Amino acid sequence: MATLHERLAENIPGLRKELQGIIKQHGARKLSEVTVEQACAGLRSVHSLLCDTSEVDPNRGLLVRGTPISELTNRLPEEIFYFLLTGDIPDADALKSLQNDLRKRADVPDRVWTVVNAVAEEAHPMRMTSIATLSLGTESVFRRRYDEGMKKEEYWEAALEDALTLLARLPQIAAAIYRRRYKLGRRIPSDPKLDWAADYAQMLGVPDPKGEFARLMRLYMTLHCDHEGGNASAFTSHVVSSTLSDPYYAVSAGFNALAGPLHGLANQECLEFVLGIHKKFKGAPTEDEYRDYCWDVLNSGRVIPGYGHAVLRVTDPRFTAFHQFGKLVCPNDEVFRIVDMGYKVIPEVLKKQGKAKNTWPNVDAGSGALLYHFGVTQATYYTVFFAVSRALGLLAQLVLDRAMLIPLTRPKSFPTAWLKTFINQSDV
Repeated sequence: MATLHERLAENIPGLRKELQGIIKQHGARKLSEVTVEQACAGLRSVHSLLCDTSEVDPNRGLLVRGTPISELTNRLPEEIFYFLLTGDIPDADALKSLQNDLRKRADVPDRVWTVVNAVAEEAHPMRMTSIATLSLGTESVFRRRYDEGMKKEEYWEAALEDALTLLARLPQIAAAIYRRRYKLGRRIPSDPKLDWAADYAQMLGVPDPKGEFARLMRLYMTLHCDHEGGNASAFTSHVVSSTLSDPYYAVSAGFNALAGPLHGLANQECLEFVLGIHKKFKGAPTEDEYRDYCWDVLNSGRVIPGYGHAVLRVTDPRFTAFHQFGKLVCPNDEVFRIVDMGYKVIPEVLKKQGKAKNTWPNVDAGSGALLYHFGVTQATYYTVFFAVSRALGLLAQLVLDRAMLIPLTRPKSFPTAWLKTFINQSDV
């Protein structure tokens, strides 16, 4: 099979021609209408973005290039990145080529470590990760070649160069931030003999005699790889990239969006909920105790984190994958048992309450408990795991945007006065 660069070079001319033909022949057709509520509430469900890497089906969950994520859980993140970009799972030779390319790019410049070490030790790990990502951009190939006058048709190649370099270096940076932020000792060097996720796992310094934590990291990186183009981090990255800012700017911006409590911090909140139950009952509760606890939470006006989803109307297949992993690796762990019991109790409670459109768990409901089991108890770091994984999707979408010559993203806004006039005129 062709290398990643070769396969993209083969695919892109046909993809461009197809898109240009669609625009020319069907450009005036309407995709969707925007209601006043949608315009005033985050543009939810408005069909307005092109994204070929993945989609979320309400009844099937995340589909990566049309394939259910549940069918990709045994794949390495490197394979997933190739798949996101091309729609093909790489064969052994193509995978080896990509892995070797990443290893050649993996050395982090000393100046980046200087930046990381200059950030206040008490800063949130996501702030550190965003700053470090941005600092890598001083050697952006995209920026250099753009300044030299590269053609639009070549944008994707320069973007791919930056994407591969950033992807190669992120695990080292993220692991070093973990060890510095929580005072765990010096940086652990990268091991070029390991795959991308396993190397990240060993650089964190988590004891892993059976290789189970490395398996969790491979699974985690795959499950969080992408989630359409309209989620906050992907859309933010897309908008910044559309200005022809280099990939380091765009991905750092995407990480900043991911850091919000309505996005990437959700897994942290889910673990805190589970640990609150563990503390109250000094271990795993009975099902009746769990049920009463949930009703107390809901009756106090709070929500149960990790349940419900903006799009899904079934159990998130990513939760199922984490749940199955936990059943195999740590079925008797008390924190995991609380997650397991919640899967039985919480949907029943939410159905009786009658407010939730989706009463089933999403991916965040179980991932934190697994990290906690392996000794990664610092919940403030969990979003960094999410960021390293989501970089796969952010970068794949970015490269394809440049390949498809997607222009500047510039929606039209309007003042409230215009909206009121529009409504009044429509009511006449």
